[in-house]
Amino acid sequence: MKKFNLSIGVWLISASLFAQVSQTLPQLGKDSIKKVIAAMTLQEKVDMVMGLGDRTWKNPDKGPNTVLLDGAAGRTYDIPRLGITPAVLTDGPAGLRIEPKQEGQSHPFYCTAFPTATVMASTWNTAMEEKVGEAMGNEVLEYGSDVLLAPALNIQRNPLCGRNFEYFSEDPLIAGKMAAALVRGIQSNGVGTSIKHFDANNIETDRTTVNAVVSQRALHEIYLKGFEIAVKEGNPWTVMSSYNRLNGFYTSQNHDLLTTILRKEWGYKGMVMSDWWGGDDPVAQMKAGNDLLEPGDTQRSVLMKAVEDKTLSEKTLDRNIASILQLIEKTPRFKGFMPTYQPDLAAHAAIAREAATEGMVLLKNDNDALPFTKKIKHVALFGKTSYHFMVGGTGSGEVNYDHAASVDNALLADHYKLVPALSDLYKQFVDSITNNAKKQDQKFAVDFAPELPLSPSFIDAQVKNSDIAVITIGRQAGEGADRTVESFSLSTNEKALIHDVCQAYHAAKKKVIVVLNIGGPIETADWRNEPDAIMLAWQPGQQGAYALTDLLKGIVDPSGRLAVSFPMKYTDVPSASTFPGEPKNKPVNAFYNEGIYVGYRYYETFHVPTAYPFGYGLSYTKFRYSDLALSDSVFNKNITVTVKVTNIGKVAGKEVVELYLDAPKKQINKPLQELKAFAKTHLLKPNESQTLTFTLNPMDLASFWSGISSWVADQGSYQIRVGASSEDIRTKATFTLPHPLIVEKDHDVLYPNFLLHTLTPKEQE
Repeated sequence: MKKFNLSIGVWLISASLFAQVSQTLPQLGKDSIKKVIAAMTLQEKVDMVMGLGDRTWKNPDKGPNTVLLDGAAGRTYDIPRLGITPAVLTDGPAGLRIEPKQEGQSHPFYCTAFPTATVMASTWNTAMEEKVGEAMGNEVLEYGSDVLLAPALNIQRNPLCGRNFEYFSEDPLIAGKMAAALVRGIQSNGVGTSIKHFDANNIETDRTTVNAVVSQRALHEIYLKGFEIAVKEGNPWTVMSSYNRLNGFYTSQNHDLLTTILRKEWGYKGMVMSDWWGGDDPVAQMKAGNDLLEPGDTQRSVLMKAVEDKTLSEKTLDRNIASILQLIEKTPRFKGFMPTYQPDLAAHAAIAREAATEGMVLLKNDNDALPFTKKIKHVALFGKTSYHFMVGGTGSGEVNYDHAASVDNALLADHYKLVPALSDLYKQFVDSITNNAKKQDQKFAVDFAPELPLSPSFIDAQVKNSDIAVITIGRQAGEGADRTVESFSLSTNEKALIHDVCQAYHAAKKKVIVVLNIGGPIETADWRNEPDAIMLAWQPGQQGAYALTDLLKGIVDPSGRLAVSFPMKYTDVPSASTFPGEPKNKPVNAFYNEGIYVGYRYYETFHVPTAYPFGYGLSYTKFRYSDLALSDSVFNKNITVTVKVTNIGKVAGKEVVELYLDAPKKQINKPLQELKAFAKTHLLKPNESQTLTFTLNPMDLASFWSGISSWVADQGSYQIRVGASSEDIRTKATFTLPHPLIVEKDHDVLYPNFLLHTLTPKEQE
């Protein structure tokens, strides 16, 4: 690639020019970081804390071309005379995001579009996520990047958030565990990650200015907890601060968040970077511990003046630069790695397919409508999304892949026959939308287009030519905007399509399957009774359509379970009345009045029924839970839980086992129960069993008391509840904590800048 060759040439020239000088100057990797920093000029120090991004290639206006990888999000500054190489930063989190056409290279640089985070969370399989991370990290390495800006693990607080497809769950335990697994997998390749967006980045509307007003308890128990798990169990190379304000201050300028909590309380040793153009005060960012400002712009002059005016200490710059240099020393580019530009995309596609099958969730399966029987030969495929399957969402989470099959392609590849009149009509419709869209909008034009209306008579005419009907419903969203309330429900055309197809096919005693190709929950309660089966495919990556057919055929047993609740209607969501903020059309403040009662914590505690509960998912087989045992009936330091799971069905399958804890509610209000551990069995053959073991520690028992800034476990009886969903508890056991326990004392920081009246269950008032 021309730009790669240019950069190599520049480095050779630089090496020659500085050969003699470098013998006396300290060199990164050979001398201490302290000595290297001491050899920098003030201008170089300011440049080092500035990134170079896609709009600032000429800033500074002297030196080599800063583009090292087309499509990269940015890079760090380099100082050849001190042996400091640049680090290339590229977007994720569903795969490496770079331009497929790179200058000077004859072959395309395609990347694998892996299943989105919502799919991966639905696997409840951290080993599978780590495997995906290993493949993803290999592409980062072999294409010449150093750090992948992923994973994103913000809480799915509200189903309308545009970036929910990039986030794992409404529950911080799943978010943290899955993020840590992805980090470990990616970084096993010797490249870095950047967990994001720290913190409370749950709104895309006016995301660069909105102020999230969150109670200290909700922050600690819900919005910070996942990041804490990811930091401690994944050890990411970097953390990315978010765009939003949090309780009055930009997160990138918040010392309490980035230093007191992240570094002092959690012991984080890595680098912190801003989101692109995040914050409004570079001096405050430096002081807060936001080491690297991306992508770097006019802040240089501001920082220079601040140092000269003594409003910013040079020692602060030195501290931040040390974090940046520690990162650079670990990168492949610094170590001299030469990328092959030839990752094994075929092997990675196979991993993406395996992961997608584990993350899809069977929501309904009346009378064993699935899997397809051997008599099914001809399929009537309805819905525009069947012919334009959504791989992932929009924005920085996009991936430039080679090819992604749609459902029609995958069914044909599995030797099913489609109804020609129906397929031809939809293909013409999809082509017309694409051809009439602007070039830059063509990729997602079909996703946002209205559904094609079909007359009942046309639908009736397809029945005799097919054995079964499959309808795919799609929803698209992405970075920079939230979904509309209207998009939560099916459109008039979509409801009519489901109703008319079901009516026609059921009259002929034929079955109807609905596939949901969506990035987050939608309303299902007003139409779910009509089809025979509903398969939630989410946005499952480039191999998603093939994974879907594996499940429809029964080659693989569905083992995905919901990591986010599906409400009956949008107004049931606890944050519905306040999302995205006040005022709604241009929010200044977003009041998290629901407090800790997010997702299932709210629905169950406040007795609000859901369409599909947290942790829910069906299988083609059945599992029995037995032999629940505790290591002790009295808690002392920790307690071990074992449970036996047996496949009592007729086909092999995997079961997700969920452990919830019902804690005493004497001193402060608490959810009915909270997820404390989970595991997925291996593939169990019929009549095969597996015993799973979980260990609960004191923190698992504790709640955050903001009045004393401490995690406290209440004295009393605790009930362990093990089951297949938050509402499908199969077995229970109790233990006692004989005395209250202060588990951890934290700093009294991040107090909300408005008075919040958070939810409290009436029975606990």
